[in-house]
Amino acid sequence: MSRNLGVILAGGAGTRLFPLTQTRTKPAVPFAGGLRLIDFVLNNFVNSDLLKIYVLTQFKSQSLNIHLRQAWYLSGLTGNFIDAIPAQMRMGKRWYEGTADAIYQNIRFLQIHEPDNICIFGSDHIYKIDVRQVINFHEKCNAALTVCGIPVPVEEAANRFGVIEVDENFKMVGFEEKPARPKTIPNQPDKALVSMGNYVFQSNPLFAYLDQDAEDKLSSHDFGHDIIPKMLSDGLPVYVYDFNTNTIPGESESANQGYWRDVGTIYSFWEANMDLLEHEPEFDLYNSKWPLRSYHPPVPSANIKADEEGNHCTIINSMIASGSEIVGAHVEKSVLGFKVEVEKNSRLRESIILGSCKIGENCTLNRVIADKGVRIAPNTQIGIDLELDKSRGLTVSDEGIVVIPKSMEIGF
Repeated sequence: MSRNLGVILAGGAGTRLFPLTQTRTKPAVPFAGGLRLIDFVLNNFVNSDLLKIYVLTQFKSQSLNIHLRQAWYLSGLTGNFIDAIPAQMRMGKRWYEGTADAIYQNIRFLQIHEPDNICIFGSDHIYKIDVRQVINFHEKCNAALTVCGIPVPVEEAANRFGVIEVDENFKMVGFEEKPARPKTIPNQPDKALVSMGNYVFQSNPLFAYLDQDAEDKLSSHDFGHDIIPKMLSDGLPVYVYDFNTNTIPGESESANQGYWRDVGTIYSFWEANMDLLEHEPEFDLYNSKWPLRSYHPPVPSANIKADEEGNHCTIINSMIASGSEIVGAHVEKSVLGFKVEVEKNSRLRESIILGSCKIGENCTLNRVIADKGVRIAPNTQIGIDLELDKSRGLTVSDEGIVVIPKSMEIGF
């Protein structure tokens, strides 16, 4: 059996998700009521039995480090580990200058394990993948590098993604960054192949090209822009793994095993949460054969009850995490994290409450994202008059999603 090492790039600042990334790095942003974005890639590795994992952190990493310590501790007695490695400026007084530079600055950590393959994955996408199937494809092709790719409609790929050109055997023959006219997949004229930013490298070629790239003063030190094109031009065998061929044990019939979402913007983050609330969601949170582990605080079950006058709650197509208390309120197509209080006669619609928030009586929230620790005074409306929301200092996306920053108090 080959020796495999996992590396997760978790240093992203996530500026397009501001203000959710005002105090935390993007991979630490809560999602789906009881998870964090980084939990998806960690579960992909762990469920694939890859248990030697480095997590490379950088910006605003404190909450991420706490989460990793609480949810993802592995005993060193077995030789397995999930270790957070902060940016340590080992190669000079500078932060990571690109994805390849992040790996290069930590190359000694990788080399001491003498791995055959190194799996380098991002940390801010919503998807499931059996990484062992990718490795098997990689070794069967005797590839120096395998890039995970996902087929998308040509019109979606145009001007948006890095598009990979492959031959009939899915060997990479070209790459274009955000082309106006994407090259299509052989025998699939309506589909283009988009890079997911997940890579499986043979270790020796990876180390050699990282050394070369570090000496190149003109390089941006990025896998997509520098390392992969150089390997391709040098004639190394670079293959693409079709994400849609990956199978997950125990998936429900309604689940789409090709589900992959980049939650890099406020709207895409909101939309991915809303996807979970469909009658037959494409992404299955409840597959016991592919558990989604995370940290769950020691709080009691959610409490949903009538108010003192006997007015009942109405909960429609929503997710409510432990520790929440809903009293005589209406919650429709919303996601509530841990320890959320919603008082009587309040109405939440298509909203995401990240946790530890209090919403007073007679409030209305429409398409709102509230970060942790938010307090909303009784009789407050948010997401109804967007100009008023802007005047309060709230972020309003082009699509009309209102974001309340962490620990903000409104209406008091």
